Amino acid sequence: MIVYAIGSAGLAWLIRPIFDSVLPAQQLVALTAWLLVGVYVLKGLGSYVSSYLMADVGQRVVMDLRNALYRHILGQSAGFFAQRTTGLLASRISNDVNQVQQAVSETFGDLARETLSLVGFAALLFYYDARLAIVCLTGAPLVVYPLVRLGRRVRRTTRRSQEATDRLSHISTEGFTGHRIVKAFGTEEQEAGKFSRAGALLFRTNMKVTAALASLPPLMELIGGFGLAAALWYGSSQIATGRLTQGQFVSFITALFMMYGPAKKLSRVNAVLQQAIAAAERIFEMLDTHTEVAERPGAPPIAPFYGAIEFSDVGFGYDEGPPRILRNVSFSVQAGRMVAIVGRSGAGKTTLVNLLPRFYDVTSGRITIDGVDLRDVSLASLRRQIGIVTQETVLFDDTIAANIAYGSPSASREEIQAAARAANAHDFIVLLAAGYDTMIGERGQRLSGGQRQRLAIARALLKNAPILVLDEATSALDAESELLVQEALANLMMNRTSFVIAHRLSTIRRADAIIVLERGRVVEIGRHDELVARPGGVYAALYQLQLLEGRKTERRMVPS
Repeated sequence: MIVYAIGSAGLAWLIRPIFDSVLPAQQLVALTAWLLVGVYVLKGLGSYVSSYLMADVGQRVVMDLRNALYRHILGQSAGFFAQRTTGLLASRISNDVNQVQQAVSETFGDLARETLSLVGFAALLFYYDARLAIVCLTGAPLVVYPLVRLGRRVRRTTRRSQEATDRLSHISTEGFTGHRIVKAFGTEEQEAGKFSRAGALLFRTNMKVTAALASLPPLMELIGGFGLAAALWYGSSQIATGRLTQGQFVSFITALFMMYGPAKKLSRVNAVLQQAIAAAERIFEMLDTHTEVAERPGAPPIAPFYGAIEFSDVGFGYDEGPPRILRNVSFSVQAGRMVAIVGRSGAGKTTLVNLLPRFYDVTSGRITIDGVDLRDVSLASLRRQIGIVTQETVLFDDTIAANIAYGSPSASREEIQAAARAANAHDFIVLLAAGYDTMIGERGQRLSGGQRQRLAIARALLKNAPILVLDEATSALDAESELLVQEALANLMMNRTSFVIAHRLSTIRRADAIIVLERGRVVEIGRHDELVARPGGVYAALYQLQLLEGRKTERRMVPS
């Protein structure tokens, strides 16, 4: 940047010998010509190297910032994701970070480079005639106040623009992920209208930023015009009295003209910096959001599970919403046992099992594994001991083998195939065109529901965790798929401690214990036969209700 500034000032300095020696007396023509070329080469090299290095710095800053932001977001609790949309989070990682990149790689470079150029030009002006320089630069301070006011306005408007971008990203993400429902209900125009209205809001906000930025060049030109007029008036009198030569004056005017380019860029630098500051504030708001599920400093890894899991007077409630979802929940599960958790919708079943891998932390009470409080061990070691299969199967846009080995990257192909066989998935995998190397699309959309569920079970089998959580793992499947999945689940639960949430009570008859939740409390614990025989019991009522619904369904299916 210093080389660039020297080259820029050197061009203005060469004007004087051109007008004083080269043109009138034809002296040092070749030397001056080569000096002119040399100065342009110097300036070009300085511009290229500084631009490249600043872009390198900007890209590295953005890469580190984006990585830190993504890692920080992934480390948040389930409650964090429940309160924020996917589109908003994606916008923070892409749009906001890009604003910062522009500031670091371009704006900071312009700020330093053009400031040095202005210093060089100003030094040249004062070298030729200090009084003339003072006359010409008198109006410069007048620019500062409107620049400060404009910067504040740009920052406020930019923040609204980024919020509108969040909204646009959220609407498009919802439309793409829910495309089947959009098509099924014929709401393409409705969704397009929502997107259009959000786009119109973003357009209006961006035009306000543009209007503010567009006012800078005319302002700079007006002040520059006053300075040039003052230089012409005062300089002509200095030439008439012999205090300045024509070459000096032309060189002075040239330097003054050349100051306009850097000054114009610097006037826009403040506005761009304000945009970057608005983006940076949003980024650091996210980075300053700390998960409520915190790992204790120096927490040791948990020892391999061998004894019992105990819930002791556990209570839980979200920050927003009902004051308590779980209240005074207490029970113990011995290693190798299968425990079913049942209850009406909203009883707190899923919330209860989400506390085990610490997706949320208990509000009161404690959960222990072999007598050790979950909050006193490292999260990674705790979650390594827990395998999870849910109703909503999450797969990634990768090969079948990569999805089964997700979380077990060192697994061999033989181990992957063994897990797939145990999950009743091998037979359908080998019928696919590329077998285990078949790409399954986003969220596994190229597979059926039963196939996706069996891949999730194979993934849990390969992880080989001693504790297993099954959350409504078969409720969305047809009868044939459910039979295959149930067999795979039986293989999965063998010799493991299992927590099972099941919609169909008939699937949990062989549970070692059934825990019945009602409005966040444990109201019954026992085996299936014991609970069904209990008169007026909650489980007995739920079981009778399902039997009645099953008979009605069978009668509807019998042809008349």
